[in-house]
Amino acid sequence: MKSATKKLPSTGNLTPAQETALRAITVFMDRRGVAPTVQELADALSIQPPSAHELVRRLEDKGYIQREARKARTMMVVKDFTPRVRQMIGVPVLGRVAAGTPILAIENKVGEIMVDAMIARGNCFALEVSGDSMIDVDINDGDYVVVRQQKLAESGDIVVAMRDGEATVKRLFIADHRIELRPENKRLKPIVISHDDDFAILGKVVTVCSRADPINQTEEAQDGDLQS
Repeated sequence: MKSATKKLPSTGNLTPAQETALRAITVFMDRRGVAPTVQELADALSIQPPSAHELVRRLEDKGYIQREARKARTMMVVKDFTPRVRQMIGVPVLGRVAAGTPILAIENKVGEIMVDAMIARGNCFALEVSGDSMIDVDINDGDYVVVRQQKLAESGDIVVAMRDGEATVKRLFIADHRIELRPENKRLKPIVISHDDDFAILGKVVTVCSRADPINQTEEAQDGDLQS
């Protein structure tokens, strides 16, 4: 019988994406007492499951986590890491807007939050979430979503969209000619977009900042108008 050979951890540094994934795994386990599935990790990071699976594989290769093959919720964080020195940038929080006023207008700024520059790449803004339609992916009432401004998104992305003058955060679903905005709350139903709707994607959610996190928030913002 062959003896098992344990793979030694790599001494390579974590990339920003790997560090963010490891932090998300740790936070999930602290909150729920179990390890996330790949799908839940993808939801927490607003990425596709194959990308989350690759991040998990890299973390395992570098010795930061261990898991049992083909078994869900077996991830364990087994190696501490020293976070890199993060460069933080201010992202504007855009508040309530009157009917007909563009939600992205800079004059609607009511404060700002500090976000890792590696995450908030491109033209980003933040909105305060009102409601509980995304609680199953830990986007809660009073949290801030940081959004990369873009007009297109892929099916499965968490987006901020404008429908008939109202901004909302939902998961985008596209199949054939059907478009839905799906909540992450089992009590709620999807919003089906019809040809008559005034619909536009404002951007993709790249991270979520808790109101309670003093690192992220530099000013007390007024209530926004983003509904979840």
